[in-house]
Amino acid sequence: MIKISDYPAFNEKWDKDEIRKKTKKMLKEIGELQHKMYAQGKYSMIVVLQGTDASGKDGITKGLLRYCNPVGIEVHSFKKPTDLEYSHDFLWRVHQVCPAKGVMQVFIRSHYEDILVPTVGKYIPEDIIKKRYETINSFEKMLEDNGTKVLKFWLNVSKETQKERLMERIEMKEKHWKHKDGDWDTREQFDQYLEVYEKVLNRCNDIPWNVVPADKNWQKLYGTATVVLKTLKALDLQWPPLVTERFNK
Repeated sequence: MIKISDYPAFNEKWDKDEIRKKTKKMLKEIGELQHKMYAQGKYSMIVVLQGTDASGKDGITKGLLRYCNPVGIEVHSFKKPTDLEYSHDFLWRVHQVCPAKGVMQVFIRSHYEDILVPTVGKYIPEDIIKKRYETINSFEKMLEDNGTKVLKFWLNVSKETQKERLMERIEMKEKHWKHKDGDWDTREQFDQYLEVYEKVLNRCNDIPWNVVPADKNWQKLYGTATVVLKTLKALDLQWPPLVTERFNK
């Protein structure tokens, strides 16, 4: 059984300079392979980023895509469902933004919010929430069966570091735009959210989760890039052959 407490938010054994060198090399390789994936148009990828407020989901998105071709990249940030989205099944809005062949899609938050928030807020019956776990497992398997690799990351930030980052949003002018009063209300339920996340990590692990230390941005980026690069390398990525009639003489 996965327990979040078993995973460090900061790995003291990692050498910062060495990790940064390795990360830069990996990011360049990711960019090259992502370009090839787009050109081939056979596979697609979803990078799911989950974590508490201030775990660094936006930052990891920017870092991970640094050397990627903007053509073939899509990013979607899931917020509170609209009235239209509420009128459909909870996965409707997710399926609308799943990637076409060749596309790497980043989900900043995801379909897991429709388990987390209503469970902590207690505004959806438990029997409905329970069914959502299996529905998500089936949904992710369907995506993989159709050539979409689903990579799921839980950004494990400590409660202390979260507070520091939330305070930066108040104290630093360039981060004011990130501040939301509601994040402090959510922080008061930090432990409750972790309890639900543990259930998610265990019950929705048919497509496995990757737990990444997130107290330091350089560790977070390294951990995420390692999994993305390994997955891209495992795909049968090929440059497509020339298709022409003009030069077939």
